[in-house]
Amino acid sequence: MALWQGRARRKATGGRYRPLRKKRKFEIGREQQFAFLGTQKVKLYRTRGRNQKVRILKAEFANVTDPKTGKTSRSKIVTVKENSSNPHFVTRNIVTRGAVILTDAGLAKVHSRPGQDGVVNAVLVEGAKAEAPAVPKEAPKPAPATPRTS
Repeated sequence: MALWQGRARRKATGGRYRPLRKKRKFEIGREQQFAFLGTQKVKLYRTRGRNQKVRILKAEFANVTDPKTGKTSRSKIVTVKENSSNPHFVTRNIVTRGAVILTDAGLAKVHSRPGQDGVVNAVLVEGAKAEAPAVPKEAPKPAPATPRTS
């Protein structure tokens, strides 16, 4: 079923608008497409005027800007730490605008719209020095049991 983005049939007061015309093709929207973590994968959409819109389906890297120095670097996304739009997006590792992600550079807040822009741009969060989780060291192996001789 298409997502219609035309004028509502009812006013805010509850009164009815008389339809001026039928629905039009240019009033149709598109379904929501989530940006998951994984190997980079984008999808191109044709828009009005033969323009193109790039949607990111899977994101691996983010352009992270340090507000103190003004430098921008490409960092690998480790995981999604917080997402105010939907708490379930954290467990599913879905990146949206406003999500806090853990990168190699530290915690960063996403400022781009991955479903619209096709890229993940983020700014480092002030005062948060969370680094990527360290690789756990292997536990020492127990010594092999020696057979008893009696």
